[in-house]
Formats: sequence, C-alpha cells, structure tokens
Amino acid sequence: MKQCLMLAAGLSSRMGQWKMLLPWGDSGCVLDSALDNALAFCERVVLVTGFRGETLRQRYAARSGVVLCHNPDYVQGMFSSLRCGARALTPGHHFFMVPGDMPAIHPGIYAALWRHRGNMSLVPFCNGGRGHPVLLPPVLREHILNAGPQDILRQLMERQGRKTLLVDSHTIHQDLDTPSQYREAYERLTPGRTF
Repeated sequence: MKQCLMLAAGLSSRMGQWKMLLPWGDSGCVLDSALDNALAFCERVVLVTGFRGETLRQRYAARSGVVLCHNPDYVQGMFSSLRCGARALTPGHHFFMVPGDMPAIHPGIYAALWRHRGNMSLVPFCNGGRGHPVLLPPVLREHILNAGPQDILRQLMERQGRKTLLVDSHTIHQDLDTPSQYREAYERLTPGRTF
C-alpha cells in the first residue's frame, strides 16, 4: 500500500493568516494542491488536523482516499501531530510524510522515492539541501509511536538509517511559512497574476 501522512494541524503563526486554504492557482487552495499531488501517486493520505480542524473535516471528510485524524494536542508541536497520524497508518507498510503547506511537489517525486524504498528512511535532495516528502520504512511508525518526549523525527530517522535521493526539483524545499514565501511561490506558479 502506498500511503502518506500529511500534516495540516498548525497555527500558521509565521504566515499571519491560516495558510492551508490560501488560494493556489487553479487547484483551489494550498492544501487541495498538496492532497492532489500526493493522491496522484498514493492510495491513501492520512490528513492530520488540529487548528481549525472542523473546517478541514467539512472540506475533506467525503474525499476519496483521505482519512482524517484530528490531533487535539496540536499546540504541543509537530511531533504530536506526527504521532497522531502514525496511529491511523496501516502497519507494515512504507509511508510518506509531508507538510500540508507544500502544494507544488510533483507526483513524480513520490514515484522516484518509492522506486528506491528500502530499510532506511529516504529523503529527496536537490540544490545542496534535503526536502520533502520523506519516505519512511514500516518500522519508523513503531518508533514514532514509542518515542520519548524529547525525540524528533530527524533523530529517529538517523538512528534507523537515512539516505538521500538526488532529484531535479526545487519544489521539495518549497514550504509556505511566511507571506514572502507564499507570494514568491504563487508568482512562479502563475507568472503575471497577482493575488
């Protein structure tokens, strides 16, 4: 099974407004596009909600391939959302992990990572840096669920073993944390269009 854990629980504090439903080209919004890209390759996306979870539940509850998982403890940070989503994953299968604020990742990135899956975590690499989505082996689900309070995903990946896969797409770095990042990414998507 090809499954993906997508995180959309945060407050978007650096953006100054909630970013998940910001407009994104012809796709509707940022999160619509992130889901479209993941579902173009994956059979199932576990979408972790938190802040404004009811809004996302109403929008995506009936969407084929999307399983909603609400994290009531989202203010505790990303790892709490990761753990919440891990509980909803099907055990024994590799899984992707990607933030919901990365609307430009091409489905081919998911496919390339999948072709190289193995016993170690696999991270796309482009222009001198690692990005998302990451592809995690089945055992990482158990490590996430059993992690201590000080653990973070990067440490768990390094303990299990992590390698990179060279890809030719800067979109693996293109998360939308600030208004300027959103503006620049949107203008690359739709040259000449303002918002």
